[in-house]
Amino acid sequence: MSTSLNAKFLRRLLRRNVDIPICVRRETSTRFLATTKQYRACDIDKPSPIKSPGTADHRTRLINNPLPFKTFLTGAAHTDHVTVDTEEVPYAPVQIEKENRKVYFETYGCQMNVNDTEIAMAILEKNGFEMTTNVKEADVLFMMTCSIREGAEQKIWKRLEYYKSLKKKQSSMKIGILGCMAENLKKKIIEKDKLVDIVCGPDAYKDLPRLLDVTSTGQAAVNVMLSFDETYADVMPVRVKKDSPSAFVSIMRGCDNMCTYCIVPFTRGKERSRPIASIVEEVQALSDQGLKEITLLGQNVNSYLDKSESKFYGGFDANTPTKNSLGFKTVYKPKVGGRRFSDLLQAVSRVDPEMRIRFTSPHPKDFPDEVLYMMKDQPNICNQIHLPAQSGSTAVLQAMRRGYSRESYLELVHHIWDIIPDVSLSSDFIAGFCGETEADHEDTLSLMNIVQYNFVFMFPYSMRNKTHAYHKLQDDVPDDVKRRRHQEITKVFREGALKRNQAQIGQEQLVLVESVSKRSNDDMAGRNDGNTKVILASSGASAENNLNLKPGDYVVTEITSCSSQVLHGRPLYTSTVQDFNKSQHSYQSSTHQRTAVIN
Repeated sequence: MSTSLNAKFLRRLLRRNVDIPICVRRETSTRFLATTKQYRACDIDKPSPIKSPGTADHRTRLINNPLPFKTFLTGAAHTDHVTVDTEEVPYAPVQIEKENRKVYFETYGCQMNVNDTEIAMAILEKNGFEMTTNVKEADVLFMMTCSIREGAEQKIWKRLEYYKSLKKKQSSMKIGILGCMAENLKKKIIEKDKLVDIVCGPDAYKDLPRLLDVTSTGQAAVNVMLSFDETYADVMPVRVKKDSPSAFVSIMRGCDNMCTYCIVPFTRGKERSRPIASIVEEVQALSDQGLKEITLLGQNVNSYLDKSESKFYGGFDANTPTKNSLGFKTVYKPKVGGRRFSDLLQAVSRVDPEMRIRFTSPHPKDFPDEVLYMMKDQPNICNQIHLPAQSGSTAVLQAMRRGYSRESYLELVHHIWDIIPDVSLSSDFIAGFCGETEADHEDTLSLMNIVQYNFVFMFPYSMRNKTHAYHKLQDDVPDDVKRRRHQEITKVFREGALKRNQAQIGQEQLVLVESVSKRSNDDMAGRNDGNTKVILASSGASAENNLNLKPGDYVVTEITSCSSQVLHGRPLYTSTVQDFNKSQHSYQSSTHQRTAVIN
């Protein structure tokens, strides 16, 4: 294959005939991999002069030739023809030491980052690495990072200073920044004291073995390229918390909503969904391992859309658009065809009737009735919905480009209550967004008083670079005002959550035992269907009722007391999801009959 072929033509030719992605450098490209011994941050987004594939100093070359990775890094001498293995992902081969190298992960941010850690570790395990929980014995130290707020980034910068001292004692240790911060701040990371050896974005974890191999010769390595199709559907994650009865399953990546405050579309890319078959396969494997609960993950989890199998297994007609919740709109054109989130919920819930199903984080616009009735009808799909509001003011919601008004959001809440009366609702709120007035803030407080969420994530607004707000809006709310509003939001939430929890005293609830309580070895801790933490009194090894509960048990619990954050209960007997659901239906039917007789 001649290197004089046009790069664009070569890429199309290889994709058509081999059906695998081939990375080709174009002179006008704005992104590329950097594998250089010394380089400047300002070079990362610049085109570089074309060098011959036969250049002796091949280690300092950028991907600037029309050859695939295998030709790029395997040696200084190249031929005009290359052989492409169609059964392998086209990353360069690696030459990692024979003995196992130990990897330590430190994870920050959301559940997606926890799952990304498990994905990255699975890829490394296949290449001879093993995980360690002792940072001082690690050969490689990875930080899975978050860029959603400035505070999260500051924690990571401070932590890097500590790791700098470790690296002075162990010069062979490699330090890597993974995840959203890697994509967002690659230039700054490279400039920071030359401390970091690897910078790897959320879509490049499969390249980690090669990047580590590059650093073994004293070079630094960067891959922050975003993908249109990477979902890691072919990677079975390694469970980090092996003693937990719960696990995360990623079903889609990226976000198309483009809210003005949010950096996720710029660090995670566009939405793309895993095939249902691969998700079901992973859930089945987790069920076979004895897990009792999974959480389906995605930046916009309920906008899931699988077009890979619709012609074989059904799905919506190719011209049928996705349905938005009433009164909600999007910044993008309606998506058509494929199998939707309700199809996935149905398929996953059938894998194991005794495995609870949760999902996060959704967008309020993607709650058609099919999803709500699926939750109502399937006993093992938890009646818990995360419904991010962000603000209770229509004016602020418009500035955020959320696609709905205060009134539309509250209509959706009441619609959910009509279908799932005992639903547990949680939400997100931002205090002090650009242009937020005291009246806007009062609207937020009043909305929280109406809904009385079971749980709320709330943060003072932190402007992020690259976002629409950064370029077009003014961060004009003083920090002290943001802090005060944040405190008021917290106060209102806790008052509402306390009322919700007090209303549950005396109820019998099914609780999944997760661990020994942190405050007492005699008590166990778990979560109910609504995802509220429940402390099970005197239910450990010394329990008087001889239950001797352990993580993974379902136990029927009488709620005896509460705070705004936690329920306390007395464990009665172990049960199953299906048996508890039958007993609840039987109890409700008998109650209705007695009421009818009295009337």
